[in-house]
Amino acid sequence: MYGCVKPICCPPQYCVRDFCTPRMVPVIQPVVTVNRQNIIDVPQPYVQEITRNVTVERGFANTGAFGFGNAGAFGSSNRLFMR
Repeated sequence: MYGCVKPICCPPQYCVRDFCTPRMVPVIQPVVTVNRQNIIDVPQPYVQEITRNVTVERGFANTGAFGFGNAGAFGSSNRLFMR
């Protein structure tokens, strides 16, 4: 018995070789299109015409017809009607 040696058994060692294999997985992404209509208030002016009749009493005007004033012709000194 002296010549036989009892063997020592060690636990096994593992050598792992990893490989990657791509596999397509469908992913659904919903897209929602939103059509927005923005309403903007824009002022639209309207013109309301008003007519007024006004009477102006000036009294006697210096027309220069009879030698009054510096104007030579009748009515030329009345600036209300001259344009």
